[in-house]
Amino acid sequence: MISGGPSHTTAARISRRSQRHTPGLGALSVLLLATSSVSLAQTAYKYRDASGQWVFTDRATTAVSPGNSFSLGHEHGALHLAVDRYDDGQSTQLVAINDCLCSVTFKVSIVHSDFTAIANGAGYEATLEPGTRQTLARAASEATGKATLRYVWTVALGSPGAVHRPPHPYRVPYAIGATYPISQAYPTRITHTTADSQYAVDIALPDGTPVYSAREGTVINVRHDSFNTGMSPVMLDQANVVEILHEDGTIAIYAHLHWDSIRVRIGERVTRGQYIADSGNTGFTSGPHLHFAVIRNSGSEDVSVPVQFAGIGGIAVTPATQMPLTAY
Repeated sequence: MISGGPSHTTAARISRRSQRHTPGLGALSVLLLATSSVSLAQTAYKYRDASGQWVFTDRATTAVSPGNSFSLGHEHGALHLAVDRYDDGQSTQLVAINDCLCSVTFKVSIVHSDFTAIANGAGYEATLEPGTRQTLARAASEATGKATLRYVWTVALGSPGAVHRPPHPYRVPYAIGATYPISQAYPTRITHTTADSQYAVDIALPDGTPVYSAREGTVINVRHDSFNTGMSPVMLDQANVVEILHEDGTIAIYAHLHWDSIRVRIGERVTRGQYIADSGNTGFTSGPHLHFAVIRNSGSEDVSVPVQFAGIGGIAVTPATQMPLTAY
C-alpha cells in the first residue's frame, strides 16, 4: 500500500495568540500565512500523469505545473509545543514552550518585525528539556502601540545528541507467527521521500490487525480520533498514530492506525511486544497498512534511521520491499 507518511514528526500546533490573520485563506494555506506564528509545514505537489490521472506527491518534479503545490501543517495538540508572543506592557517576548515528554529543538525565523531589537530575517534556535519554557527573543515595547511581529517556527523531537542504539533487533510489530508482506522499504521511495520517512517501513496489515510495540519505551504522543482516509495530501494530518520514546533518545512512530483503537496513553511505559493499537487505513494512504519508522533529532530536523527486525533465532533481518515478514 502507498503511504504518505505520518504527520507527527514534526508535530507542533499553531499559536492561539496570533496578532491577526489574512482573511479569506483556505485551510491549506493559512498555516504558512498566519501573522503571528506557524507550525511545521510540509509541501506537497500534484500533476497529471500520461493517462490524465492526478498524481499526488511530496517530491517536486518537472511534471508539476506552477500553482500546483501547496503546504500542509501537522497538528498534534497532545504534544503541547508552541512559540508564543507575550506582551506585558514594557516588553514583547517570543517564548518557546515544550510540554512534551521528550527534548525538543525549536527553530524560529523572523518574517517581519517592527521592533528594533528583533531584526527582520533574524533566526533563533534552542533545545528545551521536557516541561520547560525559554525566552528566545525580547524587545522593549514600541511607543507607537502594538507592533507587528511575524515569524515561522519548526520543531525536531528528541535530543539532538541521540544515537540509535537498540539493544537488539526490533520485534516485528504484530502477532508471533504471523506473516505479512512489506509494501515499501528503503531504498524504494515511492512516498518515503522526506528525511523523516526515508527509512520507514510499510507493512500490508489488514484493517484491525493488532499492533504490538517493537521496542520498550515511553508513549509521548497519540492520536485516535480520525476515521478519514484518501490519496489526497490533505489527508497527511489525518493518520492515527502512537509515538514511543526509546531510552537512546530515538522515537518510534506507528501510523495509519484504526479509529479509536489506541490502547496506551501519553506518559505510559510500554514493554517490547505490548499490544498498543490496531492497524488501520487512516490518513494519506491507498489502503490498510502499518507505517513504522524510527526517527532521531539531527539538530535541525527529525530524520529516520535504518531498522532491522528480529528473525528466527533473533537473527537480524533487514526489511525490503515485497519481502514476507514473519514475527518471531
